[in-house]
Amino acid sequence: MRHPTAIIHPGAKLADDVEVGAYSIIGEHVEIGSGTCIGPHVVIGGHTRIGKNNRIFQFCSLGEIPQDMKYAGEATRLEIGDHNTVREFCTFNLGTAQDTGVTRLGNHNWIMAYVHLAHDCQVGNHTIFANNAQLAGHVQVDDHAILGGFTVVHQFCQIGAHVITGMGTILLQDIPPYVTASGNPASPYGINSEGLKRRGFSAGAVTAIKRAYKMLYKSGLTLDAAREAIAEQAKAHPELCALADFLGTSKRGIVR
Repeated sequence: MRHPTAIIHPGAKLADDVEVGAYSIIGEHVEIGSGTCIGPHVVIGGHTRIGKNNRIFQFCSLGEIPQDMKYAGEATRLEIGDHNTVREFCTFNLGTAQDTGVTRLGNHNWIMAYVHLAHDCQVGNHTIFANNAQLAGHVQVDDHAILGGFTVVHQFCQIGAHVITGMGTILLQDIPPYVTASGNPASPYGINSEGLKRRGFSAGAVTAIKRAYKMLYKSGLTLDAAREAIAEQAKAHPELCALADFLGTSKRGIVR
């Protein structure tokens, strides 16, 4: 279960059934939960905690220091939850003292090859990142978001729940929940109606979200006025609360 060529620091805390492939290196401050499989040629360092039943493929680098010139060796962290798949050549960096100090990947995420999570990114649950999706520092990705291949996200952007982006999308601003976006720079192209149906949203809920999208993007209202109108609609359609709340907290402005 642990290849003899793997190097595991005596201080590392691995559950008894953790598998470690050939030539992988596990650092002193690493914790790995039960059922997780680490492939060959993986390097895991820093103060990194990995949960249960994850599968991490070859040539990943997890818990390396941030690509941030302000980093001065602080004991920041990387936290990975349970039931995640992380494919080849992914790089997840530690957090920084200038933010929460932790980079976080939640549960049940499907992360394809060459994905980069920079320092202080916060990724929720049930997301899908296609090959070469790249997140700069301090990016937040909410549950069930799907990033198409080669999606590139500017630092401090927020991606709402159930968002989907097209291949090669460049995100310079926030994307509200439920929206489909594509292009360089990204533009909105309706809602992710098919994804919502697959996740059990009722026909009435999808219709309400479509109506809110038109309010936001087609009515000519200012952003504040659209948010107020959507908040009013949310009294009858609770699924719109996430959209109204997102519009109220966006700091970089939204894709429009």
